[in-house]
Amino acid sequence: MTDTSPPETPTQPLSQERRDLLETLRVHRHFLRTTVQGLTEDQARTRSTASELTLGGLIKHVARTESAWADFAVNGPSSMEGPADGDYSDWENGFRLTEDETLAGALARYDEVAARTDALVETVDLDHAWPLPPQPWFEPGATRTARRVFTHIVAETAQHAGHADIIREAIDGQKTMG
Repeated sequence: MTDTSPPETPTQPLSQERRDLLETLRVHRHFLRTTVQGLTEDQARTRSTASELTLGGLIKHVARTESAWADFAVNGPSSMEGPADGDYSDWENGFRLTEDETLAGALARYDEVAARTDALVETVDLDHAWPLPPQPWFEPGATRTARRVFTHIVAETAQHAGHADIIREAIDGQKTMG
């Protein structure tokens, strides 16, 4: 069987592009994590806006999404296939903390995912491209390079950090970003 995983590049020294990606990821992760500092479990589960989103759910969602895209950067489309039966109910649970989950657990998972992604940003061939899996939200036949995957993770994290800031401000008035 042929190995189709992207080739790794030397880890030292990191290119400016890789350093920029890592710094930008870390900045937006910091903003997201700051929004949940000092929260109780109840507050982490609070819907404080018209949205269904909660702070704990956002942490869980961003970790899950980052992990899926990092898997894609290494393993390609097979790592992002949807359920064979079309049942996306588990996807909905990715936006909320279930009864057996805690904010601390979601943050610990996010730390694990972030460490893995950072290691991939340092080593994966950024030009390696994979075809996107057949999903209704992807253009048929489109591909993504590892570079574009990591840029997408930055955008996803930044977008949800903004959501989290609004949700937190509605809970107790605390603002993360201004």
